[in-house]
Order: sequence, then structure tokens, then C-alpha cells
Amino acid sequence: MVIKVFLASSSGSTAIKKKQQDVVGFLEALKIDYAQLDIASNEDNRAWMRENVPGEKKPTNGIPLPPQIFNEEMYCGDYDTFFDAKEDNTVYEFLGLTPPPGSKEAQQAENSQKLQNGSVTEEHPDDDTTRKPAEEEEQEEAEGDKVEDNHLVSEED
Repeated sequence: MVIKVFLASSSGSTAIKKKQQDVVGFLEALKIDYAQLDIASNEDNRAWMRENVPGEKKPTNGIPLPPQIFNEEMYCGDYDTFFDAKEDNTVYEFLGLTPPPGSKEAQQAENSQKLQNGSVTEEHPDDDTTRKPAEEEEQEEAEGDKVEDNHLVSEED
């Protein structure tokens, strides 16, 4: 699977250039394989991009601006949806990729799966819901103590 990023190499807009650099830089930082497809110098790339951006995702003038992101033939989104995924740590999901083990997104997916299955094993030391009631703690402590000659002797002594 190759991520396709449609860019304009000769855009006059500084905003578009910054958005393109942001997408490419982030993909490189995550070591995600991608291909840059220039729509400024290649009419086939421009036509393919325009035809394959879904109608509801096109701006009111009907011409989508770069960067536009695809996973092979599947449309992922434009810069704004990419930025939202980046902020939410869901870039791999946005791109239709499996997050690598140990990534924030993989951990979020794992925690979400645990919550859905109802098998949360994660304990939080400051969370009172994982602590035993005080009576149980006292009873366990008392069971560890012994009575000798009518005197209470703690095992710690």
C-alpha cells in the first residue's frame, strides 16, 4: 500500500506550500512510505486527483486544492482532515494503515478495544475504583497478626 500525496510543486500560495510541507514532513517523521504526485506539471495526476476526490469533499467551486491524500485508490482526505487526525493521534487510521506496535495510536486502539470488551486490566494508583474497601484491607491486616498469650503480636514485630 502506497500513500499518494497530490501536491503542486509550483503553487503561488504560501498557505498551500506550508500545508504540503506539513503533510510530507509528518509522513517522513513517521517513516510512512508515500509518493508525491505533482499536479502542476502532470495533467494526468491533476485529472486523476480531481476525479477521485468524492463530491461531498470538493469545495464549492468543485476544484479540490492540494494536498489531497489517498491510500492507493481510497480517498483519505485533504489537509484539514489530515490535521485533525494528527491532533487526535489517529493518522494511521486516517491513512487506512495499521499503527506500528508501541505507537500512541496502537496503544489508544488497544485501550479502546479493552474498554469495548470490558476487560480493562489497567490500574491507576490514584483511582479509588481499583482499591479495596477499607474493611477488607483491615481484615487482611488483622489476619496477618497473631494472638499469643492474650497479646496481639504483629508479624512485622
